[in-house]
Amino acid sequence: MFHKKGNIFQRTGQGAISTVEYRDAIGAALSYELGGAGRAAKTTIRWTGVSERTAKNWILGSNGPSGEHLLELMRHSDAVLAAVLELAGRPEVLAATRVLLARKELRSVLEDLDAICGSQED
Repeated sequence: MFHKKGNIFQRTGQGAISTVEYRDAIGAALSYELGGAGRAAKTTIRWTGVSERTAKNWILGSNGPSGEHLLELMRHSDAVLAAVLELAGRPEVLAATRVLLARKELRSVLEDLDAICGSQED
C-alpha cells in the first residue's frame, strides 16, 4: 500500500479567487468579445482546438480553461487577457497596455488625417 506523499497547498488569504469567479470571468469575457454562443464557440475552437462542448462550457461558465488553453485565449482575446489581469489583481498592467494601444491608435489616426488633409499647414 502506497501512502500519499507531498504537500497540499491551500489558497488562503486576501485575493484568493474562487473557481466560480474564474469561470464566470472567462465566460463573460468570451461572450463579450465574441458575441453569441454559436459564433463564440466556433472562434474559441479555432483558437484552442478544443471540442465544441468544451468551448460552450467555457462560454457558459460551467467550466474554465486551464494551462495552455488559457494562454491561447489570452493570446487571441483582449477581453480574456483583461479578465485574467483583473483577477490577478494587476490592473496597472492592464492600464499600461491600454495606454500603449491608445497611443498606437492615435498615431494611426493622425497619419490618416495627414494623408487626407495633406500638408495644409501655413
